[in-house]
Amino acid sequence: MMLDHMLLLAIGVPLAVAALIFSGMPKRHSVKLAYLGFGLPALIALYAWVSFPGNLGDRYAFLASYDTGLSALGIKLTLGLNGISLPMFVLAGVVGLAAGLYAIQSGAERLKIYLALLLVMHSGLMGMFASVDVFFLYFFHELALIPTFIMVGIWGGRDRNYAAMKMTIYLTLGAMLSLIGLIAVYVQSDAGGFSLIELRQTIQTAPFSATVQKYGFGLLMFGFGILVSLWPFHTWAPLGYGAAPSSAAMLHAGVLKKFGLYGLIQVALPLLPLGAMHWSGWLTVLALGNILVVGFVTMAQRDLKQVISYGSVMHMGYAFLGVACVSTIGAGGAILMMLAHGLSVALSFLLATSIHHRTQTFDLNEMGGLAQKAPVLAAYFVAATMATIGLPGMANFWGELTIFVAVWKFSPWAAVGAVSGVLITAIFALRATAKVFFGPQSDALAKSSTFVPIVDLRWSERVPALILLAMLLLVGFWPKSLSTHLNGTLEAIYPAVESQLAAVAQK
Repeated sequence: MMLDHMLLLAIGVPLAVAALIFSGMPKRHSVKLAYLGFGLPALIALYAWVSFPGNLGDRYAFLASYDTGLSALGIKLTLGLNGISLPMFVLAGVVGLAAGLYAIQSGAERLKIYLALLLVMHSGLMGMFASVDVFFLYFFHELALIPTFIMVGIWGGRDRNYAAMKMTIYLTLGAMLSLIGLIAVYVQSDAGGFSLIELRQTIQTAPFSATVQKYGFGLLMFGFGILVSLWPFHTWAPLGYGAAPSSAAMLHAGVLKKFGLYGLIQVALPLLPLGAMHWSGWLTVLALGNILVVGFVTMAQRDLKQVISYGSVMHMGYAFLGVACVSTIGAGGAILMMLAHGLSVALSFLLATSIHHRTQTFDLNEMGGLAQKAPVLAAYFVAATMATIGLPGMANFWGELTIFVAVWKFSPWAAVGAVSGVLITAIFALRATAKVFFGPQSDALAKSSTFVPIVDLRWSERVPALILLAMLLLVGFWPKSLSTHLNGTLEAIYPAVESQLAAVAQK
């Protein structure tokens, strides 16, 4: 019986644990409960993955509805997973567990409050991808977003106040544009509720006019785009991630930032296909801005955390290109890319902080030769680097390959620009790896290591890193474990999209 409500448990348990910690629970009990708060959602996500039924089409698994007292307004908490949301739900559970384990052992000041805020954020992330109701999709995103500003402002590093303020301005603007777009879709649909199931059924019967789709998709594209750091609205992200504490950066860059792309694929593309085609050219140009312009900026960075931060923004361009194709294969590639990117960037931020703990710097010019003293750390970082580049055997490879195929069918010139990003990534990622771990040790590092000897990764750092790396390899070697369900949902939803586009093309 409990399994019928497992998605609600994945959302409610972290929130309940956070409430208990905020209520004044002793620190030792808070830490023990935090393990439950981060661990249970991960177990539920993995169970949903292995038990997800096949041949669902556009239907939802584990579907459950709860009365919120707002049913008269068409708002009802409806939870469920389809092939699109399943990979994202798994991503939220796994990255949340890794970030939580790393935070518990971090020794951060005011650890209780730090863990409680992370748990609230984690609850929002699980709810975001489990929501079938568009209202709660947005609500859980905001629930996860608010703790981010607080954690950056209190536990952040250099320029944290400016970073928190800039993140607040940009992300509030993106959230407001997205909200306006979602409300416009609901009002224009004449549907009886905010449920995606009902919205799709209503709009399939009476599609929106081309004008409504054009402006509706435009609002969602720019609103969601700002939240995902679409170029040139990306400048908040490197600054915010550079200042954010490690676990907050892992959760935001790894999971929360995927909300915008997820919204475009799950909501905007199926409901507003003509609008997507109208904006696809512009979206392609902006996505190439992420890949090429931000890619070259990444190559110029000399701070390890900024290399990872700008690289994270750059790789969102691939997912945007998948969306711009307005096709089943493009959307599927974007989802796989989002999953792989979330795992690899979370692993990279975790390892970057571990490097900082040993060197007391993020400056690449003040490192070198670390592989001799921390070979396990070096091995993990090299693996994360290979994942970022898209080495076969890593999950990133399948996302990039699928997107390249989709983009080539859509626009060969855009595919050339996208593939160029692989070379750019290889340059900045391999150079950072070489500067940190190989070559001669810098004088600054040699002096600091005489006072504080450099040790290899501790088990408190290895376990969360191993969780993320294992997921990258599992999806890399067995992508069908997720892609089969993903294809089933996309192939059930997107024929209606393509039929609208074909009807317009014949006119």
